[in-house]
This record gives sequence, C-alpha cells and structure tokens, in this order.
Amino acid sequence: MKNKENLNRYLSNLGILITKTHNLHWNVVGARFKAIHDYTEALYDYYFEKFDEVAETFKMKGEFPLVKVADYLKHATVKELEAKDFTIPEVVASIKEDMELMLADAKKIREIANEEDDFLVVSMMEDQIAYFVKQLWFISAMAK
Repeated sequence: MKNKENLNRYLSNLGILITKTHNLHWNVVGARFKAIHDYTEALYDYYFEKFDEVAETFKMKGEFPLVKVADYLKHATVKELEAKDFTIPEVVASIKEDMELMLADAKKIREIANEEDDFLVVSMMEDQIAYFVKQLWFISAMAK
C-alpha cells in the first residue's frame, strides 16, 4: 500500500488532535466560552470518528494501523499543547493551523490514492477535505 506511511501519519495526527482538542475544550476562557466549548466538543467527536474510520481502512486492506501512543507521537506532525487557559483567539488560531495541516495531508493522500485507483481512500479523503474546507470557513468567520 503506497499510502501506508501517509495514512499512518494522518491516523497519528487524528489521535493527537483528539487529546489536543480536549485540552482546548477544557481550558478555553473568555466571553464566548460556551460556543467554543461546544464547538471543540463537536471537533473531538469528529476526530474520533475519523480516527476509527482510518484505522478500519487499514484492516480492510489487510494491514495493521498504528496503535501505540508513542508511535502516534513519533509519526504525527500536529503538535501537542501544554495545559493552560486558552483565550478564544488562541483556540481559533490553533484549530485553524491544525485544520490547514489536515486539509493539505488529506489532499496529498487523496491524490496518491487516486493514482492507485484506491477508491475507498479517495472517497474517505474527499469527505474529509470537504469537512475541513467548511470548518476553515467557519473558523475564518469566528476569527473576525
């Protein structure tokens, strides 16, 4: 599977994003706390759903996904955050940066999958590309 390394990185990033987004969810402060708190909850739920979907794609292809946190940290390009109070602009900026990274990665994975006629991965990545494009629009509107 030509995309194995890319999919393992993507899976690792999703694994890191689940805990990173919980950190933002728990520690956001500011006037729009409730809106951002609810939004980050929806995000970590989405990330977990896609984390499972990507791992199951490995299994459908007869491969084993990464399963150890140490491996996720080794392969991930998403950076963790220390616990602290996060302002709304900090949360929005962090989410935007991570979504831009995930969007670029999904496009790369989709392109390689398309070259391999791997329509399962193409479809999965197209869904995630559409999601990240829409969420980046939301984030841009939040940042104004």
